[in-house]
Amino acid sequence: FVGPDVEFLRSVMPPTTDPAFFQFLLQLDASRVTLRSVPEGSVVFARVPLMEVEGPLAVVQLVETSLLCLVNYASLVCSNAARFRMAAPKRKLLEMGLRRAQGPDGGLTASRYTYIGGFDLTSNVQAGFLFGIPVTGTMAHSYVTSFTSLEEVWPQLIPDAGGGQRDPEPVDLISLTKGLLTRVCELLGAEAGRVHEGELAAFLSYAAAYPHNFLSVIDSYSVGCSGLLNFCAVALALCELGYRPVGVRLDSGDLCSLSVDVRRVFRRCSHFSAPAFDSLIIVGTNNISEKS
Repeated sequence: FVGPDVEFLRSVMPPTTDPAFFQFLLQLDASRVTLRSVPEGSVVFARVPLMEVEGPLAVVQLVETSLLCLVNYASLVCSNAARFRMAAPKRKLLEMGLRRAQGPDGGLTASRYTYIGGFDLTSNVQAGFLFGIPVTGTMAHSYVTSFTSLEEVWPQLIPDAGGGQRDPEPVDLISLTKGLLTRVCELLGAEAGRVHEGELAAFLSYAAAYPHNFLSVIDSYSVGCSGLLNFCAVALALCELGYRPVGVRLDSGDLCSLSVDVRRVFRRCSHFSAPAFDSLIIVGTNNISEKS
């Protein structure tokens, strides 16, 4: 305790409080406190203490709340992450919950302890900076819905990386993708008129900026009628230009059923002789538990 702390306590405690108590607080320290703990990230079973604290009773009672606050949420998140890892031992697990976290400190704590609990990656760049956790991410729904037409796509030209030339000629990505979208719709028996142009513009802009890391969220409007068709067209265009698309993200609905449908469409797109479609990943986010 320092002077302002003690003065505040003096103002809120009964006037009959012994003045020696406030002097005691000013002289208080933790030099006689001993703390023993299991190593961070250890498996701890029921009735086994996480931490033991020894020292003067007044001091250890003062630190009790702080220690519990540090351990409670961290152990909850870490245990939940470990259950996910046990349920999916060979899968890549991504922590992407910063916007739903319990405040900024809760967000950093969740990112750190899901990683300790077995997750592979986080979308929390600050956690990556502070703790060395590998970072990843995809596009957001707000990004997709911010586009309305193909006129907003920029840049429209990207280099042809498949020709082996030192200075390849740029290719009009929009024209190439529109032709492939028509062919994809014909292959799948889909209505080209129901495809959302703004969504296609968002995918094209993202692909032009990150042609080697094209992973798009496809459920902003309709997975089957728009998002999946737009993704396949852009991904096929990237394949023709020598790039390798990464995959898609599903963020709503029946993730299991939708992922099966998406994989089926990817296999049908083998019609276009695009080997990259055999290894496209499907990322599931939102309302996932270890049971699901």
